[in-house]
Amino acid sequence: MKTKLLALVLALALALSLAACGGKDAPAQDGGSPEVSAPGEEGAGSPEASAPEGGEDAPSEAQTEIDLTAFYETLRAENTWPELMNLMEDETVTELLDSYYPGLSEIPTKQCGVYIAAISAAVGEIALVEVENAEDVQAVEDIFQGRIDYQVGDDENPGGAWYPETIEGWKTKSQIVSHGNYVMLAVGDAAEAAVESFEALFA
Repeated sequence: MKTKLLALVLALALALSLAACGGKDAPAQDGGSPEVSAPGEEGAGSPEASAPEGGEDAPSEAQTEIDLTAFYETLRAENTWPELMNLMEDETVTELLDSYYPGLSEIPTKQCGVYIAAISAAVGEIALVEVENAEDVQAVEDIFQGRIDYQVGDDENPGGAWYPETIEGWKTKSQIVSHGNYVMLAVGDAAEAAVESFEALFA
């Protein structure tokens, strides 16, 4: 009789301990705890999962840094441009920036270079801008287009470029291009080549 009672007590104790252990495992099965990968398995903790797509050294657009002054010098060396004057060089010339590119000085920029032809009859101009905020790219493009529109003029108002050949040059040889936070206006015979060089910076 004592043996049967002892066996019953042991069986009851075993059943209670199994029930208690089962209760502790239940939340994990419901997704309460994150799944942990075993070593060697591909999962959240493995190096493959934490590395950025394309590898750790893959360049991103945000990491691309372009020296616009150096790029301008490259453009001048690669192609023939008329004599250009830097509007950002000193304060006396900087005043012209607001009349030629109204609103540009109000946009926060990291880099800005505006180079206009020293002789008004020459067709040639380069403007290079890196804005601080991507949402300002369109505003810079609009300012650049406004510069072209002013130089070309319309049926009622003569263009700021004044001479018929110069106006035609502004009408047919002007290019605006942007990539990320960078925007360029190139005007002149070398404008297409300048656009190709600009695009190559981000290839």
